[in-house]
Amino acid sequence: MSSVTVPSVRKHSVPLVARRVAWAANALFWSAFAVIEGLNHGWLAALVAVAFFIAPDLTFLAGARDAHTVERGQLPARAVPYYNTAHRALIPLALMALYTVSPITWAPIFAGLCGWLAHISIDRAAGYGLRTKDGFQRR
Repeated sequence: MSSVTVPSVRKHSVPLVARRVAWAANALFWSAFAVIEGLNHGWLAALVAVAFFIAPDLTFLAGARDAHTVERGQLPARAVPYYNTAHRALIPLALMALYTVSPITWAPIFAGLCGWLAHISIDRAAGYGLRTKDGFQRR
């Protein structure tokens, strides 16, 4: 009798729907926070928030040269490290923590970090997460 090895599938302890709902709540919170920062601190804060909201997806440009060589929905391998770094929520959260304890008091920075977190949260709520080395969505 031969033994068959079944690959282990990592199951998340929190159901997919609950994770998506939590990310959607985060998206609403950080989007509202970015808008409020823009309203309270002027057009420059709003502009920085919008720029930081858009910036994480500019990492696609790192793989633009190789875009014709990949499948639909796949990110070129050259762009994956940039994309994954720009889409990790811990980075803007850590920068926010540093901002709050630093002597820097320029409000557009905080507004931008809110915009960045809004972008990441919207992506996660929509089902877009980090990428594998090959450029496909991680499950």
